[in-house]
Amino acid sequence: MFNEIANELIMGMDKSFASCHASHLAVLPSGDMLAVWFAGSKEGADDSAIWCSGRTGGNWSQPVKIAAGVEEPCWNPVLMNLPGGELLLFYKIGRLIKEWRTLYKISKDEGRTWSEASELVPGDRGGRGPVRNKVVVLSDGTWIAPASAEDGIWTSFADRSQDQGLTWRRSEDIGIAGIDRSDIHAVKSEIPVSEQSFYGRGVIQPSVWESQPCQVHMLMRSSEGFIHRSDSQDGGVHWSAAYPTIVPNNNSGMDVVRMDDGTLVLCCNPVGTNWGPRTPLVLMVSSDNGLTWVEEVVLEEEEGEFSYPAIIARDDHIYLTYTWNRVNIAFREFSRISK
Repeated sequence: MFNEIANELIMGMDKSFASCHASHLAVLPSGDMLAVWFAGSKEGADDSAIWCSGRTGGNWSQPVKIAAGVEEPCWNPVLMNLPGGELLLFYKIGRLIKEWRTLYKISKDEGRTWSEASELVPGDRGGRGPVRNKVVVLSDGTWIAPASAEDGIWTSFADRSQDQGLTWRRSEDIGIAGIDRSDIHAVKSEIPVSEQSFYGRGVIQPSVWESQPCQVHMLMRSSEGFIHRSDSQDGGVHWSAAYPTIVPNNNSGMDVVRMDDGTLVLCCNPVGTNWGPRTPLVLMVSSDNGLTWVEEVVLEEEEGEFSYPAIIARDDHIYLTYTWNRVNIAFREFSRISK
């Protein structure tokens, strides 16, 4: 069970962009919050940049632009807390998803200022590092960045770093065996996604957790009506083929976090239609490492788009942000109540 502590919209009416999406968040060493997202005239437009807002004492600061391309869009920012108190920001840049470059910046002052951008894996195209969800540090210190590629057949992979992000090695692709794209052009949707994504099929945008040392798992967004899963027995080097879970999925982003006691908390749209409505948005809980799930909280249930959640945990608290009708970013905080 959860007790709600905060339910807020980050922005007021005076924002300087028309559309915002794909948020991420971090708890700062001071206990304050930081949220990031991409925003511009529309998804994929050349003016789409990375924006940021901080929360202190229950109030969010005026959003500021912290990264932008030169006549090409930015996408999918991801924050990571580093051991020394620094913040690492990953984000994508490029018009074509299959040719994305992954850039990163570092902040030493809780997001007030940022370093110049550097390329995560110089020369690599298609999106290295985290594609949308958080990097997980395994018990042996390995970083696992949940990643994916979109070029017709969608596949996921784990990008691994054993030197705190200096170098990266990707796993083999993780896909759905025997997937067929022959009927994908029959799909209809009102969701304002990039047309590049609309005709893809498979699994993308994974979210990762470690259940025991070297036992790593991922849940993936899919085009097949259900969240899919893959498992690794060797710290993310090798993975099983993707297989469906019992949780419906509308081919929209989701995120999962493992709490200290092993409980998994999943935020998703439990709608089993490819490119289906991005409402309701719920929290689901699993006490058996993701084999079964129970719906705990309905975050949003009215008509609209409530999507692309990012969820993190600290002690017995969970924090999340998500897209609110493409015009704002919502922030929620809950504490867990022991039964």
